[in-house]
Amino acid sequence: MRLNQIKDNEGARKSRVRVGRGIGSGLGKMGGRGGKGQTARSGVAIGGFEGGQMPLHRRLPKRGFNKWRPQDFNEINLGALQKAIDEKRLDAGQAIDVDALVKAGVLRRAKDGLRVLGEGELKSKISITANHVSAKAKAGIEAAGGSISLIEVKVLEADEKKRAKTAAKKSKTAKKSAAGDE
Repeated sequence: MRLNQIKDNEGARKSRVRVGRGIGSGLGKMGGRGGKGQTARSGVAIGGFEGGQMPLHRRLPKRGFNKWRPQDFNEINLGALQKAIDEKRLDAGQAIDVDALVKAGVLRRAKDGLRVLGEGELKSKISITANHVSAKAKAGIEAAGGSISLIEVKVLEADEKKRAKTAAKKSKTAKKSAAGDE
């Protein structure tokens, strides 16, 4: 056998359908495009159109929502922190934050912040700065003699007033509806 004698198995390569080549071909005249109009022309893709029937994406109910500005936090467990300290990648005496964890190779990159979770056990006394700390993680860090400093999210005074106003309005309507039920 030579390279110039190699060919595909019979039926492995299908020859393309040649439309619009006369009545005898079986795909003449309209070329398999149906009748006249928009869909007979090229460059038309009516997304989700089902011939006038209500399209599937409109028949199904809406579910859930997408948050307007979702934040993606780095999550780390206490066990992973202890492992990094045991492997001498992190220094328990230094302050631990996202930058220190990235530099140590514990996290790949800094995202929108740090969330500390309580899986595993922490034996070292550490000082950690994070955006969120779970109750279990907080208990574990404090039990080991460590400290936590949370990064506070700054809320504008105008936003706080607006939130208080809407909360008062909601409670007022709830009281009215409860009084009306009695």
